[in-house]
Amino acid sequence: MRYLLGIDIGTSSAKSLLMGEDGTPVGTAQRAYDIMKENEQYAEQDMEQLWQAAADTVAELVSRFPEASRNIAGIGFSGQMHGLVMVGSDGRPVRPAIIWADQRSQTSIDEIYRTVPAEEYQSISLNALSTGFLVSSLIWVRDHEPENYRRTVKVMLPKDYIRFRMTGEFGTDHSDASGTAIFDTVHGKWAWDLIDRLRLERDLFVESHGSAELAGTVTRACAERTGLPEGTPVVYGGGDTIVQAVGNGLAGPGTLISNIGTASQLLLLTDQALHDPEYRTNTFCYAEKNKWLLMGANISGGIALKWFRNSLMPGSSYEDLTREALTATPGSDGVLFLPYLSGERTPWNDPQAKGIFWGLDLRTTRADMVRAVMEGIIYSQRSSLEIFRGMGIEYFEVIASGGGARGSLFRQLMADMFDAEVRCSLVKEQGCTGAAMLAGIGTGVYRDMTEAIRRVVHFSDEVTEPIPQNVVYYADRYQLFSQLYPANRPLFHQHAQ
Repeated sequence: MRYLLGIDIGTSSAKSLLMGEDGTPVGTAQRAYDIMKENEQYAEQDMEQLWQAAADTVAELVSRFPEASRNIAGIGFSGQMHGLVMVGSDGRPVRPAIIWADQRSQTSIDEIYRTVPAEEYQSISLNALSTGFLVSSLIWVRDHEPENYRRTVKVMLPKDYIRFRMTGEFGTDHSDASGTAIFDTVHGKWAWDLIDRLRLERDLFVESHGSAELAGTVTRACAERTGLPEGTPVVYGGGDTIVQAVGNGLAGPGTLISNIGTASQLLLLTDQALHDPEYRTNTFCYAEKNKWLLMGANISGGIALKWFRNSLMPGSSYEDLTREALTATPGSDGVLFLPYLSGERTPWNDPQAKGIFWGLDLRTTRADMVRAVMEGIIYSQRSSLEIFRGMGIEYFEVIASGGGARGSLFRQLMADMFDAEVRCSLVKEQGCTGAAMLAGIGTGVYRDMTEAIRRVVHFSDEVTEPIPQNVVYYADRYQLFSQLYPANRPLFHQHAQ
């Protein structure tokens, strides 16, 4: 039996999965870390801490499963997208990574669009610029930390730095690179004209390759740190959203993935580089050549429920919250929740957006409020769905993914708000599993993506059906939800000032 190792570099933890080539999990290991917030707008992470966390997870698996670890055919990666890691000539970060949740770079985005008009810029990247994206953060560092910028020889995404520590080779993949917003997403290469016009040095940008291509092998130093066999092949991997889709078995059009993790996303696969004409959604290169992922991104997914739990139901489990929410009626007795606790991407792309409970009165219960939070998360995904529908995209099923997939209420809300059957993969660690699948493709364990999905990904027999009266009700309530941000936008920006 050959084995595969998938490593997921998330926002809150590093996780590794060792699995057999038939998809059977052997074991997992996880190490948590924090986001550093010097002020409300900043979100940074210490890449040395992330490397040590990732290395510890691998070392734990090697120690627990020595025989399987001696037969690892390949290693793959999944990683949080968009963030900026700046590396100096010594191969070490010159400053903490600026990650996707950072909101400091709006003035840098304004500067970029003064240099290259937004319509022209977006026609190449297929993505609107957002705070927390690599290029926005890089321009900010150049303007505000010129010494750190001068010391930088390479820029990359967070998981790329961890892979560099394993292999000694710089590089990234097309999926993660397309999330930097300085990438030609149609042709799968760096947008060199934009890079030149923004006066960025070409040498800063590492080579970009396919997600399943070989990136290098485990070095002696990494072998000594982790216990992995020196010379073990390592593939490039991809951005977490893309790799989770692989782990969920996304192979063709017609399927939506509703992912609820810290953030949340609504995803679908296309065989053309489709994009929203208003660039409210994102278009990323997929882990297969000549396929693209269309994504609506919401910054506050499960983190909104975590905030509610910590603030109003401390000590409760998420199962406790779900049980309480189930005692409230659909629509939360008129309460709506706008979950923009850290700004919002789709559809508004506004870092100044805020959260709102709307419709409270003396009858409102805690159960109404927790259910409103859960409904608000799926209403936000419905905003992306309305954009997809406007592009003429059709779908017939939904795959529930992430932590939200484990909750029956979340799955029912998806079915009701999207008016489609909801299925759930039996794969528990979709990011790590997708990374391991890419490693298997790149090392010849699987012939291609189709074989990898067939051998690894299986679905539960349980299907969540939409409730017809809820479909009608939530469609009507969504119209009110969709008016909350436009009505309050001036107040959000006044508050920010």
